[in-house]
Amino acid sequence: MNNDILKVLYSKEEIDNACKSLGNEISKTYAGKTPVVVGVLKGAIFFMTDIVRAVDSYMQIDFIDVSSYHGATESSGTVELLQDINTNITGRDVLIVEDIVDTGRTLKFLLDTFADRGAKSIKVCTLLDKPAGRKVDVKSDFTGFKVPNEFVVGYGLDYDEKYRNLPYIGVLKPEIYANK
Repeated sequence: MNNDILKVLYSKEEIDNACKSLGNEISKTYAGKTPVVVGVLKGAIFFMTDIVRAVDSYMQIDFIDVSSYHGATESSGTVELLQDINTNITGRDVLIVEDIVDTGRTLKFLLDTFADRGAKSIKVCTLLDKPAGRKVDVKSDFTGFKVPNEFVVGYGLDYDEKYRNLPYIGVLKPEIYANK
């Protein structure tokens, strides 16, 4: 697996430090509140686990599964809801936890969906922000790192359901996905 990585962008230590820093920010933002923290499956699972452990605040946890990549290296442009949350978010503060904001289509879909359901507030925490990939104008409230317009994997991010278990964020060698 490691041989498929062109270069490491962020080490496990750098990710851990970012999670602690983001956890402190989120703790301050939600002091005295009990937000619903919604993890976007599958990519955000590792990041969400580390983030919620770094937050000193009560919270409720839920998950949503959406897809727009369908095994490819670029978004299809269509967001499909695969699994919905189980929590009624009407009048609640919601924190969406994402692995990466790339085109912005998935995030826009989630923001619109939760707003339509009557969330009191909606904020976004993402490990990675890739502004060069943006097709829709959305922003994260809490961001770990800005990444270049390269195909990244690891720490939850995948290519064809592989590489999620790498402990770092790396750039996948183009020859791995070029012939797909």
